[in-house]
Amino acid sequence: MKIVAMIPARLGSKRIHKKNIRLLNGIPLISYTIRAAINAGCFDEVWVNSESDVIGNIATSEGAKFYKRPPELSTDSATNDDFVMDFLDNVECDVIVQVLATSPFMTPQEIKDFTNEMSSKNLDTLISVKDEKIECVYDNTPINFDQKKVSPPSQLVNPVKPYACGLMAWKKDNYVENMNKYKCGYHGGDGNIGFFTIKGNSTIDIDNEEDFQFAELVARFLSNQEEYPVRYTDDKEHVEVDVPSILKKDGVLTNDLHSANSEVPVNINEVRGRFDSTVSWSKRLVDTENNSATLIHQQPGEGNRNHYHPDWNEWWYIVDGQWEWNIEGKKLIVGKDDIVFIPKGKVHKIKAVGDKPAIRLAVSRADVEHIYPK
Repeated sequence: MKIVAMIPARLGSKRIHKKNIRLLNGIPLISYTIRAAINAGCFDEVWVNSESDVIGNIATSEGAKFYKRPPELSTDSATNDDFVMDFLDNVECDVIVQVLATSPFMTPQEIKDFTNEMSSKNLDTLISVKDEKIECVYDNTPINFDQKKVSPPSQLVNPVKPYACGLMAWKKDNYVENMNKYKCGYHGGDGNIGFFTIKGNSTIDIDNEEDFQFAELVARFLSNQEEYPVRYTDDKEHVEVDVPSILKKDGVLTNDLHSANSEVPVNINEVRGRFDSTVSWSKRLVDTENNSATLIHQQPGEGNRNHYHPDWNEWWYIVDGQWEWNIEGKKLIVGKDDIVFIPKGKVHKIKAVGDKPAIRLAVSRADVEHIYPK
C-alpha cells in the first residue's frame, strides 16, 4: 500500500499576503510542515500541491516532491475536494494524508501516530479533531451540559470535538466513490470514518494576522526554550504541568507520550520489549479526558522529586522491580503486583531500589499539576 503526504499551499491568500511563504521565526511557514512530514518517516512520498513555482522551489529544496496544480484550482472558489481530486487523478497512491501548512507546530510523532491509526483501524477516512472542555450550545440548545445542573470542574466537562483540520486522511478508492456519488469526499461520506485527537500547539491553525502573530511568539519560544518554564513561583513552592519536561528532569529521557489509545488490547510485556532495558523510558498507554495510564521504567536509584497534586488522586500498579515511596516522610517499600494510592494533596517521592530496573504503571491525568515544595 502506497501512502503519500500532500501539503496543499497556494501562493495567494486574502487575509495574510502570501501566507504560506511568509517567514515564521525566520523560516518559511510551509517549511515547518514539510520537515515534520518528512521526519515522520511514515510516507512513501511527501508532496507539496501548489500552483506556484516559488512554493515548488521551497518544496524541492526541503526534500519534498512538487505537484503543480492548474491555476484555476488555486482561486477562492476552488474547494478542498477540487484540488484533492485533481491530485489523486495525477499522483499514484492508495492513501493520501493531507497536512496543512497552516499548522506549523504539528510534530512528526503526531503525524506518524495519525497515519498509523488510519492503517491499524482500516479506516477509509480519518479526521483530526481537538477537545474543547467548555460548555457549548448549538442553535440555542446545550450540547454537552445540563442547564438545570451545577457544572463540574472544567477538566471533567465532556469535551466537544471540533475539526482541527491540520491532518486529514482518505483511502483513494473510497474518496473517489464519494466524489462520484455525493460530489464531496472531504467528510468521509460512505465509509469507515475515524477521529484522531490532537493537542497543545499542534491545534494552532493560522488563518489571520492575529493567528500569525501568536504563532510567531510560539515559534520563538519553542526555538529558545528546551522545556516549559515554571508557571508559578513563590517562596515556598512552584508548579509544573508539562509531563515531558517533568520526566526529563527526573532522568527519563526516552518518552513516547503521543501514541496512547492506539493498541487494543495492550500487552505490557510486549511494550517493554520495544525499549532498551538499560535506559529509562516512559510509554503512555491510555489518555482520555478523565485519566491517563503511563508505564515508567527507571534504573536503581532513579525516581522523581518531592511533589504533590492539589486536585487529583493518583495511583500506581507495580509491574516489576522494587520502589520506595516516601509519603510525607514515611517510607514504604513496594514490589511487583502491589498497588499504591496517594490522595490529592499528599506530598510524595518515588525511587527505584534494589539491583535491577523497576517499572510502575502510573494512573493519573496527562495535564495534572505537579507542585514542588521548596
